[in-house]
Amino acid sequence: MSLVVTDTLEDERVEFTADGDVTLYVCGLTVSDDPHLGHARLWFHADVLHRWLDHLGYDVRHVENVTDVNEKIAARVGERDDWNEERDVAEAFTASTFGAMRGLNLLRAEVYPRVTEHVPEIVDLVETLVEKGYAYESNGSVYFDVTTFDDYGELSNQDVEELEAQGEPDERSEKRHPADFALWKAGGVSEAAAREHAKHDHGEAVPEGETWESPWGEGRPGWHVECSAMSTTHLGETLDVHMGGRDLVFPHHENEIAQSEAATGEEFVRHWLHVGLLAMEGEKMSSSIGNFWTVPDALDELGVNVIRTFYAGAAYRSEQALTEEAIAEAEERWDRLSRAHERAVDALDSVDAYAKTVDEELRQAVADARADFEAAMNDDLNLREATAALLALTDAVNRHVDAEPPYDYRGLREAVEVFEELGGGVLGLQFESTTDGDVDLAGDVVELVLDVREAEREAGNYERADELRDALRDVGVEIEDGPDGASYRFE
Repeated sequence: MSLVVTDTLEDERVEFTADGDVTLYVCGLTVSDDPHLGHARLWFHADVLHRWLDHLGYDVRHVENVTDVNEKIAARVGERDDWNEERDVAEAFTASTFGAMRGLNLLRAEVYPRVTEHVPEIVDLVETLVEKGYAYESNGSVYFDVTTFDDYGELSNQDVEELEAQGEPDERSEKRHPADFALWKAGGVSEAAAREHAKHDHGEAVPEGETWESPWGEGRPGWHVECSAMSTTHLGETLDVHMGGRDLVFPHHENEIAQSEAATGEEFVRHWLHVGLLAMEGEKMSSSIGNFWTVPDALDELGVNVIRTFYAGAAYRSEQALTEEAIAEAEERWDRLSRAHERAVDALDSVDAYAKTVDEELRQAVADARADFEAAMNDDLNLREATAALLALTDAVNRHVDAEPPYDYRGLREAVEVFEELGGGVLGLQFESTTDGDVDLAGDVVELVLDVREAEREAGNYERADELRDALRDVGVEIEDGPDGASYRFE
């Protein structure tokens, strides 16, 4: 079965096609604040697509930009003592973004281009559009004339004549058509924009942000043209896949198509994939609204595996709600996967696993899990069904290990490979399959505490026994009481 994806431009499911290497461009973050789980949802789905294409044998060239020039960034100048320029703010939140990406176990992109290092390419692109008659200069700014591009509005399914005005109110008198959009803006950030996005009182000293020289005078690049310049610089004139949030379909991605194809005369993107928004408390998660959970805080509370399992619970193209119930489901699913993997590894590495022992049910479950996982992934990256395939394997593993030894060495080894290759390699989950001396020592300490806890229980000191259980849980040791005594596992 070939990979099928939902293409926004085609407005239907289509077979994925690529010639040789796959070029994947992801619309990255405007680094004006710490990244939150809404941003990370796009990262996760782009990461899984990258991993699945790797699994299918493609060489993936993945580029994700960093927008480090924006009025929201400039508006925060002066908020801290060391934020003296727009670049200072951008660097602080770029570092925060990269840290969050590593914490979420994302594959690294080939490059993370920044706007500030691509201003020459942006100026060249704008000059090309002016020379070809697709853009015009007005009072030191340059605008794209949407009436010159016949396919404008096709991605968002809109008619040019019915479009509302784009850009800031002060641009409207400079434009030929209300829907024309800025490629280059004269001067710096306007006072109104800086005050609108400020999180502190600027007083009279309002930051204007960084500006650059251009053929039309000093100014700043428009938001939309930045991505066209960076993507084509690093991946060429035609991209195999362009991913972004669904809220970027219009105007951002519509404008990218127009300016890129007008400049090059080539198809800009073969497959447009848009990720639905993450909702919290009934609204889109957003820094501006204030209903957000930062990635570092979520990692501290939930851990990377629960977060990734949560994201895998909904299709990339649909919206997803961050609720207590959804998080609880993700925790339960990850617990099942990690426990089964751990039990399989322990049995596999024990003296009770034999080469000639065969459990046909286990081996069939392994084969079914792999086939069902791959079918689900090729079916428009159906992560919920792919996860369900792995969960079905946990049941088979548990039945096998719960039975009396001897164990089926080959069956267990293949089960572990499925968990690690598909759950780890594709879904990006982090299984722990080995132990070292430090963990062995920690286990000895835990067992000592459990002996003390059992003695307290036998003496009737149940409150003290509960305190010891809670203390172990606080440091990441989960205790389970059973008919044969207490058992533990490291979270």
